[in-house]
Amino acid sequence: MHTPDINGPAVGNPAVGNFEQPVLAIADPDRFHAVHAPIEEAFSAPKLTGFLQSLSRRGLRIRNFEAVLSNGILGPNAKAEYTKLGNADQGQIREFYLASLEKVAPDVREKFFKLYAYY
Repeated sequence: MHTPDINGPAVGNPAVGNFEQPVLAIADPDRFHAVHAPIEEAFSAPKLTGFLQSLSRRGLRIRNFEAVLSNGILGPNAKAEYTKLGNADQGQIREFYLASLEKVAPDVREKFFKLYAYY
């Protein structure tokens, strides 16, 4: 019997496959885009510093997506549109937001250390 490694999949074990995130159909594409687009814009190169400064001024943590929405940082309609999405679409939006914040360059993340801190 093979004992799996708790630090990751066992190399060469055919019983352990590579994880692939499933592609879920978007139930409400228009509303989804109304929330997705401001996130994409906020993390774009020309807007990123301003977005992070807005979070910093309000004392928000970047990983607290609901607080970012509630404070209107992603635009005045983003929260209302988000709350009207189904659970699966909301989950995809949150995942996109969290993936976007992790893609920020290390030097920018260092500059805004308090936003990224886990404490």
